Amino acid sequence: MRKQVAQLTAQLHEPGRAAEEVRITRTTLLGLPDPGPPAPPAPKLPDHPAYQQIMAVFTAADHPLRARQVCEALDLAVAPNNINNVRLKLKRLARPRDPDRDRARLVHPASAVADRRHHDLPARPARNEESGINSHTAL
Repeated sequence: MRKQVAQLTAQLHEPGRAAEEVRITRTTLLGLPDPGPPAPPAPKLPDHPAYQQIMAVFTAADHPLRARQVCEALDLAVAPNNINNVRLKLKRLARPRDPDRDRARLVHPASAVADRRHHDLPARPARNEESGINSHTAL
């Protein structure tokens, strides 16, 4: 009988011991510093060397640069064509990378026509002869 009482007493103390371990673990976890949100991954730059050169120019600069200044830093001729090309590259570097949007820009014009037909839009806007207003601009 005493042996059974000892076993039952041990079984009664087991949940209390487990609850104490959980309390200690909770106290320890609450004492840890907050890790904060994870850092976002570094954006992937395009592989073309021009982008790498532009980023090197911005890394070396201590102030914001305009497209013309980047051309000068890259020893490009300061011509409208070069400035516009650098400006386009800067815009591409500044925008967030969205693979879905990049794929959407690669839609063939024939599929765009099919999409218009699918949505019951006229392929060309109907022109009202009396007023000279296109149907798409009538809003």
